[in-house]
Amino acid sequence: MESLYEQLLWLFILAIPVACIAWTITHEEIFKEPREYCVKRSQECQKLVERKFFYLFTCEYCFSHYVTALFLIITQYKLLFEDWRGYLISFFAVVFIANVYMSLFAFLRQNLKVEKIAAKLKENELQEEKLRKQQD
Repeated sequence: MESLYEQLLWLFILAIPVACIAWTITHEEIFKEPREYCVKRSQECQKLVERKFFYLFTCEYCFSHYVTALFLIITQYKLLFEDWRGYLISFFAVVFIANVYMSLFAFLRQNLKVEKIAAKLKENELQEEKLRKQQD
């Protein structure tokens, strides 16, 4: 069994691709059309199972569980225990860390958008002031 340090290192590293995949599919432009289709189906399907199936592709938290399960199967990563308990603990730990990463990314992205808007407003103000001075 790996040391606790190595297991924790794996935890924080494994959560990166999980977060990346879950965020990309549920938020980024490249998957916009399939995501819009899934949103529509999650609202309009008659059967509850169908609605929930399509919803999971629109929610980064929900989708991160499925991505994590796939990565645990591929990597056989276990946390703290060598048996099934290690898989169970690692499953929820990876989901948690991946969602922390996605929350931080969303926060940083929002701050960047605010800064861009503020810079654009300042630029517009300067241009308007320049035009007023030229007119005078």
